[in-house]
Amino acid sequence: MRQAFDIYRRLLGVQIRSQLQYRVSFSFDLFSAILVTATEFAALALVFERFEQIGGWTLGEVAFLFGLLEISFGIMDMVFGGFDPQDFGASVRHGSFDQIMLRPAHLLTQVLGSQFALRRLGRIVFGAGVLLFAVTVTQLDWTLAKVLYLPLVVTGMVLFFGGLYIVGSTITFWTVESIEAINILTYGGSYLISYPMHIYQNWLRRIFTYLVPAIFLNYYPVLYFLDKPDPFGFPAFAPFLSPLVGVASFVAALAFWRFGVKHYQSTGS
Repeated sequence: MRQAFDIYRRLLGVQIRSQLQYRVSFSFDLFSAILVTATEFAALALVFERFEQIGGWTLGEVAFLFGLLEISFGIMDMVFGGFDPQDFGASVRHGSFDQIMLRPAHLLTQVLGSQFALRRLGRIVFGAGVLLFAVTVTQLDWTLAKVLYLPLVVTGMVLFFGGLYIVGSTITFWTVESIEAINILTYGGSYLISYPMHIYQNWLRRIFTYLVPAIFLNYYPVLYFLDKPDPFGFPAFAPFLSPLVGVASFVAALAFWRFGVKHYQSTGS
């Protein structure tokens, strides 16, 4: 374990130094990431300019959902960039993954350390700014329990979406190309939970409650943080399932990854 961590640390060091070599390019990438996220939030704010509320939620309350999601997804996209299904599928197709398997180092560590896009910091920083805005305008009543639970919610979402990345990458062992269904769950799922879940139709909400339990990642914790009532009547512990859902999803994804590696056959490229 110590050796794997040391290798991962060295790989990250190489990634960071290489990206900072071209500071102007890095600055533009960082600014672009902030601009994209800012544009998305501006579009959200314009909706509230017209309708004032969405499903009874104010801009500040929805901004809490949005900011928390942006921080979490930004961290996940930075840490698990090596498992991005599209890029990983290309490495399988071109035979690069075969080279990784031949190296005398932990496979998971190598893939995790193969990409670490610092430009994702732009999304994280802007998400933190939106979250700070939400906390300010909603006049959130912070307690010690809420302060301690907030990073656990972020961790739960990072692990959940990171697990989806791993599942999507593993599927490319058989399909070679990445499949759009994973993008629906990752990017589509992240977009979906940045809004209050009760505004969606019942069939869609059931999918993201019982099939893909994303409702417990962001929506229910924010109900707890904002002291809002539960419109669906779930048990009182529902807001605290986010870390559990994240860990369970990640463990299942790792098991699927090990299965995929065990049955991996090279494309011959």
